[in-house]
Amino acid sequence: MEETLTLADKTQEEQKPVRRGWILAALMVTMMLAAMDNTIVSTAIPQIVGDLGGFSLFSWVFSIYLLVQTITIPLYGKLADMYGRKPILIFGISTFLLGSALCALAWNMYTLIFFRGVQALGAGAIMATVSTLAGDLYSIQERAKIQGWLSSVWGVSAIAGPALGGTFAEYLSWHWIFLINLPLGALSIVLIYLFLHEQKPKILHKIKFIGPACMLITSAVVMYGLLQGGQAWPWFSWNSLAIFSLSAVLIYVTVRLERLNPEPVMPQWIWKNRILLGTNLALVGMGITMMAPSMYLPVYAQSVTGVSPIAAGFILASMSLTWPLFSGFSGRLYLSIGFRNTALTGVIFVISGVSLFLFLPFPGPVWMLVGSQLLMGAGFGLISTPLLVGVQSVVAWGRRGVVTGASMFSRYFGQTLGAALFAAVFNSALVFSFAQTPDAIEKTLPETNRVIEALQSTQTPSATRLVLQESFHSAILYVYVGLLTAAIITLIVLLLTPSKFQTIED
Repeated sequence: MEETLTLADKTQEEQKPVRRGWILAALMVTMMLAAMDNTIVSTAIPQIVGDLGGFSLFSWVFSIYLLVQTITIPLYGKLADMYGRKPILIFGISTFLLGSALCALAWNMYTLIFFRGVQALGAGAIMATVSTLAGDLYSIQERAKIQGWLSSVWGVSAIAGPALGGTFAEYLSWHWIFLINLPLGALSIVLIYLFLHEQKPKILHKIKFIGPACMLITSAVVMYGLLQGGQAWPWFSWNSLAIFSLSAVLIYVTVRLERLNPEPVMPQWIWKNRILLGTNLALVGMGITMMAPSMYLPVYAQSVTGVSPIAAGFILASMSLTWPLFSGFSGRLYLSIGFRNTALTGVIFVISGVSLFLFLPFPGPVWMLVGSQLLMGAGFGLISTPLLVGVQSVVAWGRRGVVTGASMFSRYFGQTLGAALFAAVFNSALVFSFAQTPDAIEKTLPETNRVIEALQSTQTPSATRLVLQESFHSAILYVYVGLLTAAIITLIVLLLTPSKFQTIED
C-alpha cells in the first residue's frame, strides 16, 4: 500500500511526493487543453470561416463551448464526490479528445458548432475535477503555490494559444488546432491512470436524474438568454421576455425537484451557509469584472491607441504575468490574515487597476493600459485562489467536489453575465456618442456593429475615423465604470462574509 496514493484516507505525510509530481504534471497538461482551446481557435477563425463558410454563425463556435462547459461543471463536481475524481477526469479528457477529433473532421459550420459542444462536455469535467484534485493532494499551506502553478497555465495559454493558432492556420491547416490536443490528452490519461489511485466512496448513492437534467436545461436557457440578448435581439423585446419568463418557471421547478432529490447537484447547504454564499457571489463578481478587458481591450489598443495586433495581444496577456505570481503569494497572505481578508486585498487591487484605466486620456498611453492589466491580474490572483482554497478547506472530502464545482460555476456564470452586461453598456454608449456628433459627420458613421470594420478600413475619411476613435474611447470608459461598480459590489459582498472560515459539519 505504500506505493498507492490515496486521497480519501491518507494524510499528507503518507503520500509519495514523486507521485504527486507526476499527477500535478498531468493536471497542468489537462488544464492547458481547456485553457488554450478558445485562444487557439480565435486566431484561426478567418481560415475556418473561409473553408467552412457560415460567417454569421462563427460566434457560436465560442458561445456553445462556454455554455456547455459552464452548465456541466456543477454536475461533474457532484459526480466526482459520488464516484471519485479519477473516473470523472478520465471521462472528461476522453470526451474532450473525441470532440477535438470530430472538430478537425467538421465539414460545415453547423457540425463544427455541434462538435465544439462535445468538446465542452469534456471541458466541464476537466475544470471541475482538476481544482478538486489539487485540493485533495495538497495541504492548505501548499495549495496557493499549486494554484499558482495551475494559474500559470492560463498565462502561458494566453500567449501560446494565439501563436500556435496563427502558425497552424498559416503554415499547416486549421484542423491542427484541434489535432494537437490528441497526443497531449493521451499523455494526461496515461499519467493519471498510472499514478492516481484513490479509495472510492463506499456509500450507495441513489440518483434521480430528473433534477440534474432540469438544472442543466434551466442553466442552458438562462445562459442562452444572456448570450443572445442585445446581440441576436434587443434586451427589451418579446424574445427576451419569453426567454427569461421561461427561465423563471424552470428555476422554480428545478428548486422544487432538487429539494426532493436525495443527491442534489447543488445542495441547499451551499446557499444557506454564509461562507459559501459569500464566496460564490464574490466569484460571480470576479467573473463579471474579468470580461471587459478580454472583450474590448485588444480592439481598443489597435483601433484607438494604434498598436499592432501582436502588441495588443501582449497588452491583454500582461494580466497573466501578475495573476500566477500573486496567486502563489496568496498562500503566505491567507495563512497570516485569513482567506476573506486576502480576497478583500485582491478586490482593492482590481479597483485600483480599473481606476487607473478611468483616468486614461484620449488616445491613451500604452503604459497605462499595461499598468491597469497588471494591477487587475494581481487582484484576480489574490481573489481566486484564497476563495477556492478557503471553501475546499471547510468541507470534508465527500463535499469538496460539490463546493469546487459551485465555485467554478459561479465564476463562469459571472463571465457570461459580464459579457452580456458590458456589450449592452458599450453599444448604448456608442449610440449616445454618435448622437452627439454634428449632422454632417453623423451621416458618414457606420452602424454600431460595423465600427471595428470602419476603423480598420483605409477608406474611412479621417474626420469620421477621429469621431469613431473618440466614441470608442468614451464607450469603453462607460464599460469600465460598470466594471468598477461590479468590483465595489464584490467588495461589499466580501465585507458581509464571515472573516473566519469555520468547518462545515455534516
